[in-house]
Amino acid sequence: LTQPATPDLLVSPSSQDGDLGSECPEDRGNWTGRLDFLLSCIGYCVGLGNVWRFPYRAYTNGGGAFLVPYFIMLAICGIPIFFMELSLGQFSSLGPLAVWKISPLFKGVGMGTILIVSLVAIYYNMIIAYVLFYLFASLTSDLPWQHCGNWWNTELCLDHHVIKAGNSTVPVNISNTVSPSEEYWSRYVLHIQGSSGIGDPGRIRWNLCLCLLLSWTIVYLCILKGVKSSGKVVYFTATFPYLILVMLLIRGVTLEGAWKGIQFYLTPQFDHLLSSKVWIEAALQIFYSLGVGFGGLLTFASYNTFHQNIYRDTFIVTLGNAITSILAGFAIFSVLGYMSQELGVPVNQVAKAGPGLAFVVYPQAMTMLPLSPFWSFLFFFMLLTLGLDSQFAFMETIVTAVTDEFPYYLRPKKASFSAAICIALFLMGLILTTEGGMYWLVLLDDYSAGFGLMVVVITTCLVVTRVYGMKRFCRDIQMMLGFKPGPYFRACWMVLSPATMMALLVYNIVKYQPSEYGNYRFPTWAEVLGILMGVLSCLMIPMGMVVAVLQEEGTLWERVQQASRPAMDWGPSLEENRTGVYVASLAGSQSPKPLMVHMRKYGGITSYENTAIEVDREMEEEDEEESM
Repeated sequence: LTQPATPDLLVSPSSQDGDLGSECPEDRGNWTGRLDFLLSCIGYCVGLGNVWRFPYRAYTNGGGAFLVPYFIMLAICGIPIFFMELSLGQFSSLGPLAVWKISPLFKGVGMGTILIVSLVAIYYNMIIAYVLFYLFASLTSDLPWQHCGNWWNTELCLDHHVIKAGNSTVPVNISNTVSPSEEYWSRYVLHIQGSSGIGDPGRIRWNLCLCLLLSWTIVYLCILKGVKSSGKVVYFTATFPYLILVMLLIRGVTLEGAWKGIQFYLTPQFDHLLSSKVWIEAALQIFYSLGVGFGGLLTFASYNTFHQNIYRDTFIVTLGNAITSILAGFAIFSVLGYMSQELGVPVNQVAKAGPGLAFVVYPQAMTMLPLSPFWSFLFFFMLLTLGLDSQFAFMETIVTAVTDEFPYYLRPKKASFSAAICIALFLMGLILTTEGGMYWLVLLDDYSAGFGLMVVVITTCLVVTRVYGMKRFCRDIQMMLGFKPGPYFRACWMVLSPATMMALLVYNIVKYQPSEYGNYRFPTWAEVLGILMGVLSCLMIPMGMVVAVLQEEGTLWERVQQASRPAMDWGPSLEENRTGVYVASLAGSQSPKPLMVHMRKYGGITSYENTAIEVDREMEEEDEEESM
């Protein structure tokens, strides 16, 4: 008796086999260490938003009362969608574009995501450039924004050191004055007086341009080898900010008058909760802070092993992120309280709300402390490390999304492709380095990831639960983790998350307010341009539908049905993880060789189709028994 031959379907994709070996795309790669994924997620979520955006949002939306909608939105939208994104990425090992093999009809959602991430990456790196500028400016014995009397200062400039030294019993009226740090930011760093508005950008500020070039160079060097290099950098960039934050927090709460600011931060003004704006701000803060809808979570999870415990990681990252935001609020508000005591004004008059909060208020506070350059350097170094790992994620998302679409051509040239993307986004960001660049940054900040991001997340939620099917999605998660998601997740995915976000979307449109920067109101054409930025990411969805339908055959309804079904190669990327219904179709994009060899030798995959049908029938019987 001859030994039965093992079908070539069981041959490992890595084994060499003549003419078909060259047709396999280069391996995607995985995280190389156990903590790479968790630290990358923490670094991605805990970003500039926690220091630059959260205290500012809390400060303008009722202080402590803001924490109520913040945690409600975290429970309803943040945690469930965070887990959904990680599950989709880990299950398929695909980026934000290729993952829409789950339902090719909605591939436009992935294109919308990439557009949003690209716009955010342009201005986010400009903020990192500002941080680098201040970091270098702190390398001095006397901070340049400490006193008036520089060429950029005006007669309105009032130095708090002069007030204290004057020892005057007559109270000084500071209502019509400007701090040295504010003039340093607006008149020296931005040189905004050289621009009359968004339509008059003025000249390029070469010192800012060089800082932007440096920030893009740092980002490129860290993502050069994909997750293999960025996964190691985050061991520093994700953990070091906590050390600095604790140091700043201890320094802040030991200052005289710190309790005033903390009281202002914690005292809830519940009348603010009746304003729809507060709830929208809370939801947007969750999106910005957790990075939900940006594709970064999905990208990071796609480099995991198939059985990584993302359920545990979800709670570690989301709750850790919320606690970090609150701690950063304490660090900021304790200093605001100290400043209000020093200047003799109420806490709510100390800071002017806006993107310059971290570049005006905190730098001014640093000048009031002994060893001010040291504390200033620490603060901006913390901002740098916080910003960089979020920017790594944005870039990794764009690069992974496109290379997964064209694995044969782009994966071997990933470093060159990453360089091309970095150069393109740097050139697009040059307008932000002009004298009127701050107007463009505010426009991008307000519109690039507003309602467009909500539409993308709502559509993703509805497609996974309604089109792909909740039962099927829960079964996929069970394949990975060994258990199905509980009723909390199912209720949020089916009803609570999409319903809450739809309500927020409607509120966002009804209560629309034009952008402004200080006293400057944006012209109508700039508003229209901003709205188009948001609308374009939404238009990607119907455009993707048209393309998907045209690629199918039959009547229009048949085409729509075929395009909405998962692609043949949807499922786990490795053969050993493809069980049950996924035995029938191996992932062509990851390892096409075994399937091709099998089809050549056996003329089809009939026996495997039969196996899958039997598994399906068993699963249906189990479901019927459960429902009875």
